[in-house]
Amino acid sequence: MNISLVDGLPALRAGSLASRTALVLHGGGGPRTVTPLVGHLAATLHAIAPTHPGWEGTARPDSIASVAQLAAAYLARLREHDERDVVLIGSSIGGWVALEMAVQAAADDRCAGAIGAVVVIDGVGAVVDGEPVADFFALDARGLAEAAWHRPERGYVDPAALTDEQRAIQQANGRAIAAVAGRSMSDPTLLGRLGTVDVPTLVVWGASDRIVTPAYGRAVARAIPGARFVEVPEAGHLPHLEAPDATWAAIDPFLAQP
Repeated sequence: MNISLVDGLPALRAGSLASRTALVLHGGGGPRTVTPLVGHLAATLHAIAPTHPGWEGTARPDSIASVAQLAAAYLARLREHDERDVVLIGSSIGGWVALEMAVQAAADDRCAGAIGAVVVIDGVGAVVDGEPVADFFALDARGLAEAAWHRPERGYVDPAALTDEQRAIQQANGRAIAAVAGRSMSDPTLLGRLGTVDVPTLVVWGASDRIVTPAYGRAVARAIPGARFVEVPEAGHLPHLEAPDATWAAIDPFLAQP
């Protein structure tokens, strides 16, 4: 299956083509942040993680200027390839894209049966009273590590140690986040629309996440009919990187359900 939205955009792929498809949607940090997810899922699923247009210095068409438009574009590709029972697994902004896809699919008969389940990992996008999304654009490298990681020293990257190429990619990703997700990384209508999601949903959250807190995650889960919420201890915004075994222990039983 070719899920690229723009010719030439790369995608990570692993697992048997005969297996159920998992569409893995990365967050602001780009596709490298979901590489462990793709590798783990490959044992039982055909995992595909596209690079969102605009990330990693790739092209972003004018038609994709919001998360809703990005979600619609991915849904269109699922329809074009007649994909069925796809698992959407989204991290951070990717979790927002996954939820937006599920909401749009529930309202579109053309998408009936295309999405089979959703896994959200520390997803942004909703507006929750009393639990604001951290101001990503106001954080320096140290502040970002402290907000996103249970052990900030593991996530801190010294800007002075970056190569020119790495710095250019980081800057391009920041511009893509601002263009697609907005500086607030939220949509005030999303929480109220989650009640239409009609597929099994798992919400996984790092207990130490200070980009979007566990209380924020629980509010998102409560808004989705029948959703399960699992908190991963000793992990921040990217629990699949910081506490992979505990993250797989949450995800694997959910995906194994008939």
